Amino acid sequence: MVTRAESAAVTRRALLDAAAELLDLGGPAAVTLREVGARAGVSRGAPYRHFSGKDSLLTAIATESWQRIGDQVHALRADPELGASEKLRGALLTLVRVGRDRPHLYQMLFRRHGHRPEELGEGLDRVRRQLCGPADDPVADRLRAAGRFQDEFLAIVAGLVGKRNTRHYGALLLTGAHGITDMELSGHLDPDELDATAEELIDTLVRMVADAGRTA
Repeated sequence: MVTRAESAAVTRRALLDAAAELLDLGGPAAVTLREVGARAGVSRGAPYRHFSGKDSLLTAIATESWQRIGDQVHALRADPELGASEKLRGALLTLVRVGRDRPHLYQMLFRRHGHRPEELGEGLDRVRRQLCGPADDPVADRLRAAGRFQDEFLAIVAGLVGKRNTRHYGALLLTGAHGITDMELSGHLDPDELDATAEELIDTLVRMVADAGRTA
């Protein structure tokens, strides 16, 4: 027999999958609890038993996405067959591929803080929520998942440039990768005009940082 908890988990999974599909099709505006419930094939009230509203649902999608990205970067970091530059290239291309394959999700993940009601708190309040938020706080879960990705990424950067320069070059690399992805998403990264693909630009960025790390 299926327990009530197992049934609830199946319903929640169906709701998240349906919401992710709607997000991919039309962005956050396309995600409503009514549409999600209909797409998941559940009762009209089911979404409201699992999520307090649209923001809660989108936050859960973002959390799972950061967890998957963090897992992928961790796998790269732990792979003994890859060199430091290969690990870094793989981590940066992980972000590029999210932007390429799921542009609406990518834009939601990198939305500037404060653009959503639950993100208005900044500074120490936000840090406390990330570190000390309860396990059932959706926003704290999302912050922890994003923080884990950052920790895994910075560990890869440290393997290339050393701990002292990790955060500086980590910021440079993430900024560069985000700019490359944004340029591709907006259609401004035209290989014919700029003589460069996203992959080639990532390769150049990694080589520049690797060279700087050796001379630092």
